[in-house]
Amino acid sequence: MSPPTSSPKSKAGGGSLASVQEHARSDSHSTCHSLGHDDHHAGGAEALRLTGPDGQTKIYDDGIVRKRTNIENVVLDREAAAHQIAEALPKEITIVPKVDLFLPEALKDAIFVGHIVTDLDSVGGAIAAAALYGGKAALASEINSETEFALKEWGVEKPPTIEEVLKENPNANICLVDHQQTSQMNPNINPDNVVGVIDHHALQSKTIVTDRPIYIDIRPWGSMSTIIAHTFLTHQRRPSIGVAGMMLCAILSDTLNLQGPTTTEWDRLVVAVLSEIAEVDDIQFLATQQFKAKSKELAGLSAHGLVNGDQKSFSFKTEKFVGDVGFAVVETTDDGVILDRLDELLPELVACKKEKEVSALFLAVVNIVSLKGTLLLCGPTELSLAKVAFPECNETSTIMDLGNRVSRKKDYIPAITQAIKRGWSKPMNRGQSTVDIASLGKLEVDPLDPHQRVVRRGSVLTPSHISNHT
Repeated sequence: MSPPTSSPKSKAGGGSLASVQEHARSDSHSTCHSLGHDDHHAGGAEALRLTGPDGQTKIYDDGIVRKRTNIENVVLDREAAAHQIAEALPKEITIVPKVDLFLPEALKDAIFVGHIVTDLDSVGGAIAAAALYGGKAALASEINSETEFALKEWGVEKPPTIEEVLKENPNANICLVDHQQTSQMNPNINPDNVVGVIDHHALQSKTIVTDRPIYIDIRPWGSMSTIIAHTFLTHQRRPSIGVAGMMLCAILSDTLNLQGPTTTEWDRLVVAVLSEIAEVDDIQFLATQQFKAKSKELAGLSAHGLVNGDQKSFSFKTEKFVGDVGFAVVETTDDGVILDRLDELLPELVACKKEKEVSALFLAVVNIVSLKGTLLLCGPTELSLAKVAFPECNETSTIMDLGNRVSRKKDYIPAITQAIKRGWSKPMNRGQSTVDIASLGKLEVDPLDPHQRVVRRGSVLTPSHISNHT
């Protein structure tokens, strides 16, 4: 099985996610996975349903035009391959013996457990590995809000803690997933009982050392769950919808919706295949709802993650302005924690704006308790457009108080659309940017960070550059 570079587009679909904060949703259906339709288009059915005449945009009933997101394009480009792969799998969730493919006997009945400060890839991957190899999943530590969302969304039972499992069977065989460093192991695990490692991280200091050979599967992919999913496919095994959904959400999490620096072609293809198996029709809605759940715990999100987690781009063409406007949203119960990171967020907005080649890029921070919105302005263009779109709102050069406006769909984009249609144009005296793409730095994952956050290193951007930015 080799990953294709691209494949044609086709098919349509329905689903399940509802939220009291769903004001911010930019799609017209209230579901993300199927209500019984057969054609899911690898998660792109909703994007196809709303497709514009140019084939690259989505047009809503109110006339607003949004560019397809990266993840929508990714799954649609791989739709044919994903459909063929999913159709080739047995329809029943069965085990088909294969003499030419290796399934390690040591992992049968093993306990699959991730790292401490556990995340969705650790938990989803452990659940999927247990289903694949015939073992049991366990938690190394308490789950986060994103993992809780995925378990609920796919109707999967929360695994027991490793302490509970070892209490019943102290000498159980252990397979480490999503890590191999002893510093990230739950302290209750005896290294002598480790019989396997399935991971996607570099081998660095404190990597586990064993007295005997063990099963090792480490691949340089964006998510450990991609490895498990690939093994399901190569062994002609069809995961259940719940297991496929957990792996799908885990890959989206670890790869920042397939936009992170560790994303590979394998991750992209497997996301399309899992979307088909899990009967997902609206991959963007699933990714958005998952990010909302993730943003409840802000400690696990870098500036890059916050700016890119729930970002959409809208296309405009008038006599005075032709271009795209990006709009990101972060929903939180504590907006003060986000706004205290302004010195991180503004430079990241500038960098992302240049990398994605949009004319303007906004980030709205929405407090879902007080129902208040704050708009971050990363340059003169954003300030100019925001003042026309929200003339009654108070602002500084970098922040605008949006009052009780909390919905991208109902409050933000319609106001920006009207401002542009009424004749707004980019300010001519905004100055010339002194920042080029080469100086924006490099996105990296810190292997020693328990949250595995993606950070930008080596960028020349600082808050002082914002005033000169276009």
